[in-house]
Amino acid sequence: MRLGAAGTRRELRALPSRLPQVLPLPPPRERSRRGLGRRPLRPGRSRRSDAAIVITEQPVSVAVPVGHSFSLRCRAQGCTALWYQWFCQHQSVCQQIPGATQEDLHITAQQSQLYTCRVNDLHKNCVFSDWVKVEVHQCVARGLPPQLWHGEPLIVLNPSAQRLEAGRPLQLRCAALGVPAPSYQWYRNGNPLQHQKRKRLWIAQAQAGDSGTYLCCASNSRGQHWSSAVDVLVGPCCSEKFFATGKVALLVGNSHYRHHPSLRAPGRDVCELRLLLEQLSFQVVSLLDLNKAEMLAAVSQFLQLLGKGVYAVFYYAGHGYEHLGRNYMVPVDAPQPYSPEHCISVQRVLQKMQQQQTALNLVLLDTCRKWYSPGGALSQVQPLQPWGNTVYGYATSEDAEAYELQDGQLSLGIFMQYLKQHILQEKKVTHMLEDVLEAVGQDPLVAGRQVMEIKHSLKEPRALTDPLRPAAAVAQRRGHGRELPSRVLTFPCGAAAELHCHRLFSNVLLLCAKLLPAPARLADAHLLLPWPSDRESLAPTWQSPPELLGSLLAPGCQQGMDCTLQLPALQKAQADVVLQLDLHYRQRGSGQRTRESLRMTLQRALLGQGCGQGAAAAAQEWLQQAAVLSTEPQGQASLSTGSGHSLPSSSRSHSSSQPEENDESDLSQLCTALWQAGTGHGCP
Repeated sequence: MRLGAAGTRRELRALPSRLPQVLPLPPPRERSRRGLGRRPLRPGRSRRSDAAIVITEQPVSVAVPVGHSFSLRCRAQGCTALWYQWFCQHQSVCQQIPGATQEDLHITAQQSQLYTCRVNDLHKNCVFSDWVKVEVHQCVARGLPPQLWHGEPLIVLNPSAQRLEAGRPLQLRCAALGVPAPSYQWYRNGNPLQHQKRKRLWIAQAQAGDSGTYLCCASNSRGQHWSSAVDVLVGPCCSEKFFATGKVALLVGNSHYRHHPSLRAPGRDVCELRLLLEQLSFQVVSLLDLNKAEMLAAVSQFLQLLGKGVYAVFYYAGHGYEHLGRNYMVPVDAPQPYSPEHCISVQRVLQKMQQQQTALNLVLLDTCRKWYSPGGALSQVQPLQPWGNTVYGYATSEDAEAYELQDGQLSLGIFMQYLKQHILQEKKVTHMLEDVLEAVGQDPLVAGRQVMEIKHSLKEPRALTDPLRPAAAVAQRRGHGRELPSRVLTFPCGAAAELHCHRLFSNVLLLCAKLLPAPARLADAHLLLPWPSDRESLAPTWQSPPELLGSLLAPGCQQGMDCTLQLPALQKAQADVVLQLDLHYRQRGSGQRTRESLRMTLQRALLGQGCGQGAAAAAQEWLQQAAVLSTEPQGQASLSTGSGHSLPSSSRSHSSSQPEENDESDLSQLCTALWQAGTGHGCP
């Protein structure tokens, strides 16, 4: 009599009581311990050679997060009805899973285990499926896997950089989710490592030849995913635990606002910090009074200078505010009132810094943090990656103001006053900032009004004083710095003047002229560097820097100088500027007053290029080209370097603290982009 579906189900349930006891397949590691007289049972084979149970679909290993629900599948064919029973093994204990008698085993992942399925028929035959592993990852980032995940590999554990001495073991780890569980392949310097095909890369005794860049590829039938690349350094030089592959800093100070009160301290604050960072081997770009387009261009080019292992410092001094936990920098052209679209998001800058795989990101925000609700949409900012490389140093706490000391032309921010006392310390950067915090908190002038705040996720004790170990090409390029330029120019009357150029900031030059001993026939000789007469050639948005810039040079820098001329806002060049060096003297005997002039043309392209190369280097190139002298009517002479474009200049100034020369050959594109932004030719 033919049984229906219900009858078949009842018959199968009664099967175990009529069959002799069938033991489950021993754990995989115990198979080789069977007696020599018995052949081990292999998955997919029955106990009798004439049996016809064939497993047509084996279960597959998976790697999933805890709490993830999925199914293991086993399919078989036989001459009679088949009965399934699933088993699991955890910590050397193999046991039958109660109620797991279907082809599919539904699981909610809790812990890593091994699984197999036994298939029986009515003739007392049985076969076992392959053992498969369900690997459960207990620590997975939020949002992984995504809702539409189809089992493709997803990296959940990236390897970390290693620095170790030769002969020590090297271990790198990588892990990924995947259905089926992914396989792994390690690479060094882009080449696959033949015997490194597990989640863990292990070299018992690493040698110098094992140094390089490592990454791992996780792949399965649904795709592949690459881990982050990490550097491994093996050798005696690893006695120093931390070092930087590069050190780059961008300093921005906004003082002269069009629609807001001007500030006095940012210029000197930026200069003070630049001098200190250069002592720590940083390449520094220091810029004053930038509009929004120029700030965006500066940040964009600054980011291109960053890379793996670089220490990056971003400092801003000027007007700013805080809104819903986000900080904004106010450019000099921001309207009144302003909103987020008129300003620059600090969090967005930091996020992009982190994306460059830097080893240390230090953001120093020397601005007010008063809560301000301007309306409008907030800037779109993604959360920072938890890479443990980020430090915030706020000059003041939330909803509070930052103060500057008004001391004539030597105004200095409270924050910078104490930062410069501690920044050269050889200690973890967060500990250094804690010393600054304590010092600011003890200042009676700002007690109860300003207290510094520190936020960080720095997992390693990195310090700004860590040694610099750039790549060979970078080290060679940094070694070719240029000296501050000077040139002797001769007037038609025979008198000579020495012209010097100094870099106050990356976008501010200072020209100084000194009259050499004049011929005896000349009396009362003196030099002047007047403003360019052709004011139409000046950038319409240019503003004169504060008088205090003259105090930024060392006393010996201007010693004996007869006149000076500041050239600020180099990024705003729109046309050539013809500068003029005037010599006024009186003829002995006749008493006739005479003026002779040497004219110098500054090219816009040269100045835009020089802003990135280092203003002193650009001026040197300009002075070297200034070699054509021709006599003009009325006793004037013309010194020209050819056609080009020019820059505005500032009022005369005096000086007191000489900046050191810093090779900025790597920074040539930065201020070229600033010049494009200032003239409306480009904006990131």
